[in-house]
Amino acid sequence: MHLATGNVPLLGVTDSWLGPIFEALATWLKPLWLVAVGAVAVVAVLYGVWILLRLAAPKVAAIARTTAKEAMAQPVFFVLLALGAFAIIVFPFIPYNTFGEDIKMLKGSGLTTIRVLAIILVLWTASVSIASEIEGRTALTLLSKPVGRRQLIIGKFLGIIAPAAILFIVLGALFLASVSYKVQYDARESCKPEPSWQQCRDEMQQVSPGLLLGFFETVALASISVAISTRLPMIPNLVICASVYVLGHLVPILAQSAMGKIEFVRIVANLLSAVLPVLENFNIEGSIATEQPVPPEYLPWAALYTVLFSTAAMLLALLMFEDRDLA
Repeated sequence: MHLATGNVPLLGVTDSWLGPIFEALATWLKPLWLVAVGAVAVVAVLYGVWILLRLAAPKVAAIARTTAKEAMAQPVFFVLLALGAFAIIVFPFIPYNTFGEDIKMLKGSGLTTIRVLAIILVLWTASVSIASEIEGRTALTLLSKPVGRRQLIIGKFLGIIAPAAILFIVLGALFLASVSYKVQYDARESCKPEPSWQQCRDEMQQVSPGLLLGFFETVALASISVAISTRLPMIPNLVICASVYVLGHLVPILAQSAMGKIEFVRIVANLLSAVLPVLENFNIEGSIATEQPVPPEYLPWAALYTVLFSTAAMLLALLMFEDRDLA
């Protein structure tokens, strides 16, 4: 038998048929070590922040830990995680009919899916963890212990964004793997030459900043939701935050469009831009469409903007919660 030459079938499958499959699989999986390294690095950073928080503010850390555990124990967390995983797995096989630009549609669809699911999670968690506890007078029980109102709100905020970070890590790793696979899949479907693993890596690297920017957007909306939850129940919170999400993406586009030349529209757009978060700053659709990488210096500025806006929103939340009658 000449198994080494591939002339004899083995279980009905020839070596000449298995070779391209293993080669394609190796090309797809080879750049995924970058995803593994990135995920481990993010988890290490989050754990380091957690250790520092425990040392600097143990009461805040305890509240954040309890809030995060309660949020991840809710069925909605697993439902959103399952929906996101299912969508990301299915996206590579959807025919977008874009004449060779399906990879761009996959990137945009994947980023939007993860971002929207994470925002839904933080809005739900904020309403359940803050508004419901205030209405159920659980917050009054917490404040009867040596815990201040500021510590309670800050701990709740940190505990709310922790499950969102886990959602981004899990779905983000799966999304980058789907992007790498999509490069292989499109090449086979269009009978193009087999892509190299460097091409898969480049596509993953081009879209990776979108995950970080999406998390920044989630943090900004979480801070707004926390402030609203100190005064309003779940339904008004969801409605207001949904409106902020739409306006945050629409107002910059409206101000730059032809309607922005109308004086009244321009004034209203500038006013809303000053009050609401400019969420379009976290959108990389233009970068995806033009196949240009996001400048590395853009990410620190986006992080600074998120920190400043979230700090302002949290100060508002503390002011609104300071004189809230919990009895």
